Amino acid sequence: MKHREGHLMHRVGWLRAGVLGANDGIVSTASLILGVAASGANSAAILVAGIAGLVAGAMSMAAGEYVSVSSQADTEQADLEREKQELEDTPRQELAELTAIYEQRGLDKALASQVAIQLTAHDALGAHARDELGISAATTARPVQAALASALSFSVGAALPIFVAVFAPGTRIMLAVSLSSLVFLGLLGAVSARAGGAPMLLAARRVTFWGAAAMLITAGVGTLFGVSA
Repeated sequence: MKHREGHLMHRVGWLRAGVLGANDGIVSTASLILGVAASGANSAAILVAGIAGLVAGAMSMAAGEYVSVSSQADTEQADLEREKQELEDTPRQELAELTAIYEQRGLDKALASQVAIQLTAHDALGAHARDELGISAATTARPVQAALASALSFSVGAALPIFVAVFAPGTRIMLAVSLSSLVFLGLLGAVSARAGGAPMLLAARRVTFWGAAAMLITAGVGTLFGVSA
């Protein structure tokens, strides 16, 4: 009977991008709505600002994630090409290097040498990528996946405070958006922690605190530069 383990490292890439996007969508859009509302703008202007923030933010998140993760992918590919060339030019030194890595991890010299020889015969580049460079299937860069996850999650997160603003009475927009956004952030922190196998309460408190700080500061700026009494 096979022993199955529930490790969650394979979720790191999309989970990081998704949580970052949704968190940014809620915080930035809610903060924008609160800032505009605090300035004395009417409901139409508040909604236009919120929708513009959603569109601009989603595009910015997608572009930013794609560029940054592509840079990581380029670096990984360059390292792999360099390692491939070294395996062709200096195979003995590379084998010795791999053996030393396994010795440092606790194997005796004879066993480390045997493991290095067998892994080199099976997939030399894969062994060096994983054990020397730290590149694996679970952590490798995926630019398109990260960009799509960020844009989609930002849009979903940003839509929540906009939805609340649409249905909230004009005089209660700030209260409704701020309170509901804190609830959304707490739920996001708990759900993301659950998906990653981390403590839910700690994650919920963390995102709620920083979201509240961002909204409070933005509302203060809107009040300071208000266009009407």
